[in-house]
Amino acid sequence: MTKHTGLSLLALTLLTLAHPTIEASPNESDSRYILTDVLLARKMKLEAVASDVPTGTVLVKVTESQRAELAEKAHDLKRCGGHELIQILPSSATVAEAREFAQKTFRTFGEQSKKDIAYANQVKTKAGIGLPTTPSTPNPRIAQAISEVTETNLKDTVDFLSKYSTRNHKTTEAKSAILAFKTRIEETLKGATIPYTIDFVSHSSTPMNSIRLTFIGAKTPGEVVVAGGHIDSINQSYFGSKLAPGSDDNASGSANILEAARILSRGPQPARTIEFYWYAGEEGGLLGSAEIAESAKKAGKKVIGVLQLDMTLFPGDGEFKLGSMTDFTSLEMRDLLSQINRDYLNVTIVEDKCGYGCSDHASWYRNGYPTLMPFEATMNKMNGNIHTDKDIVSASSSFRHSAMFSKIAVAFLMILAE
Repeated sequence: MTKHTGLSLLALTLLTLAHPTIEASPNESDSRYILTDVLLARKMKLEAVASDVPTGTVLVKVTESQRAELAEKAHDLKRCGGHELIQILPSSATVAEAREFAQKTFRTFGEQSKKDIAYANQVKTKAGIGLPTTPSTPNPRIAQAISEVTETNLKDTVDFLSKYSTRNHKTTEAKSAILAFKTRIEETLKGATIPYTIDFVSHSSTPMNSIRLTFIGAKTPGEVVVAGGHIDSINQSYFGSKLAPGSDDNASGSANILEAARILSRGPQPARTIEFYWYAGEEGGLLGSAEIAESAKKAGKKVIGVLQLDMTLFPGDGEFKLGSMTDFTSLEMRDLLSQINRDYLNVTIVEDKCGYGCSDHASWYRNGYPTLMPFEATMNKMNGNIHTDKDIVSASSSFRHSAMFSKIAVAFLMILAE
């Protein structure tokens, strides 16, 4: 395990000088700071304001057109999203202010790495949750809950979201989709036996709202477990239709989260609070999740673990073979996934990386929270039709495969919420 450390201002400056810009500076009138993967930044010949060598993450300042191009190149590299818009850094921020932010962020990355090291050292001498070599006893209640995942429910929800011509976060169609989906959640939870709340989360960075569903903890409600997926979609095609059904990206993950919520709402009240999120504006730079995670950090919210489900419908490596992202996720959470697999699933998990900002878990990780992101396949075998009008339910879709992710969500939440 590599040890990450926050870089000094001198080191950041030297790294910046090592990668000078080749293009003209962005137009200051519409430029913003983003965090992205160093490979994407170099591919676009962007100047790094600050860099973190251990994680390969850079802070750059780009125009809106460059942001759009970066998202397209991320897609070309078989990645998703590819960046996080840093909303607390306005375009008027000085380079010194930007580097100060970067230092704090990279220190957080270093602290996350130290947590991994401490966890790894702990389980060497004491059996800890999720230790791959530690025998565990399956919980019959979890096994029963997992068996209640229904492929038909997943397909119905994917079809429901995909019927909207687009869920692009800037459009009125997205607003309509969000309103309708909140109603769908309420209808799904009519049989709930535990207390819950459901509300919209408004944002300053996007006109689209996120949806938050909360199951209130019975014993320690101040401790929270999070599961989420983005609900927006996008079409990055140069030619042809601009329809963005987003069946895989990410009606699939949205459906998985709702199915897990349905099942858990009919069980006993969890000891800890569970928050489900359907995030707005992920495709625009993790917009909704960034604000939500920032707010959680400022409030001092104690988040035990964060699960992100983004694309679960295309079994690119074969059914029941999934990718587990190792970058910007937490070792303890990945070990928990291994435990869940041993006890309840018996599928194949392949470790992989997706780069910074590939999905909303990065927002939580940047704010110091433990995260997990299982994925439909390894990145090179992911669905090649995302961000086009061809991202629809087809013969290559597998709801049997997708159901596996709802099962992971159910087990993840039941284990951590207790």
